[in-house]
Amino acid sequence: MKKIFSLTILIAALAFFVTSCSTTKSTTASGTPGASRGKFTGKWVLGSIKYDGLVEGAVQNVFDQARPAAFRGSTWNLTNSGNGIYTLNDGTSQTIFWSVNNNDPNNQIFQFKKIYQGDRPKNVADGYQLYVVSNTGDSMTLRSPVAVGNTTAYIIYDFTKTK
Repeated sequence: MKKIFSLTILIAALAFFVTSCSTTKSTTASGTPGASRGKFTGKWVLGSIKYDGLVEGAVQNVFDQARPAAFRGSTWNLTNSGNGIYTLNDGTSQTIFWSVNNNDPNNQIFQFKKIYQGDRPKNVADGYQLYVVSNTGDSMTLRSPVAVGNTTAYIIYDFTKTK
């Protein structure tokens, strides 16, 4: 009986050791797969908006807020706690809760939810997901899929970190 108990403890300890020493995702040179949350925090300015598979003006509204052009020059403040706020050039601000999803095997995903007065992020189901093309910590490119007929086009957002 003692040998069975000792063997069970040994197997459990070995299993714990093996799982705790597993490899972690590393950041590639482009900064995309497995980029740490810290690379997303800070104050970002949306410098340019490009289109892949779309003509400018084809999309009338992004993030259920405004035309894509209204976001050019907007500032995005992202804290490490997941809280954030973006402010458009016309002064319109929106509180958000953001996170990074590394579960997609093909793309890292930046996702956020709009948070209104009295909302708790865990109670907000709707949100937005953008694929992370690159994130060096000083510049970041995100792309948002847009359904066009039977194909997918993208709006591409280029950010520069200011702080």
